[in-house]
Amino acid sequence: MILSLGFEVLAVFRIILVTIALFVISIISIVMCMLRPKNRDNAHYTALSMGKLAAIFGVKVEIRKPQQQGELCPVVYVANHQNSYDIFTISASLPRRTVTVGKKSLRWIPFFGQMYWFTGNVLIDRNNRSKAHNTIATTAQKMRDNNISVWLFPEGTRSYGRGLLPFKTGAFHTAKQADVPIVPICVSNTHDLIKLNRWNNGKMIIEFLPPVHINQQDSNSSIRHIANNTHELMLAKITELSAEAGNELVSLETEKAG
Repeated sequence: MILSLGFEVLAVFRIILVTIALFVISIISIVMCMLRPKNRDNAHYTALSMGKLAAIFGVKVEIRKPQQQGELCPVVYVANHQNSYDIFTISASLPRRTVTVGKKSLRWIPFFGQMYWFTGNVLIDRNNRSKAHNTIATTAQKMRDNNISVWLFPEGTRSYGRGLLPFKTGAFHTAKQADVPIVPICVSNTHDLIKLNRWNNGKMIIEFLPPVHINQQDSNSSIRHIANNTHELMLAKITELSAEAGNELVSLETEKAG
């Protein structure tokens, strides 16, 4: 009984501590952006701060990135999107001169939404297909004009334990229009990894893969083929990393078979 109560207190403590930290980081980030507006590293430094909150959840994050890859910019980064904890676990891996692309509704979240917009991230309306297509062209133009990279989640939504979901092609069309490579980022399985009432929630591994190049002559069918190949490449690496981290990935096929 006493032990159970202690765990409940730990969960509440974590929620309160993260809420306070998120508020403080958002305010400091907004002020930083006001002092150095349109700085290409605003999102990077804010993400580094957000990534430190993973320790509050008892998670150890290991980032593996080839040293020479730090020189790649602009590129389109594509990563697997698993759950709401991603904002605290994979944020620290956001490279310099990189912004993310998120849904427009994020701007209504108090403090966090304003911080997200102030740091230069791109907001899109996912419910409007015509605007979404225009966003591809706008994002590609922004990359060229400002010499920045973008980070996208090609699954289009969180997987919540369903394995690596099929990829949409928006990120790949953005890379083609901006004439830049795709850099896959693989995050080991975090489904059921974090328990708020558990002290140690294990380890997760984030690994950057070599760039995938897209030719300006590639057709829509070729882009789809590249997206599918990238999906297979990332799935294999995510499965490998998940086994190494001790939190094996359950694929959609395995789930259906069960």
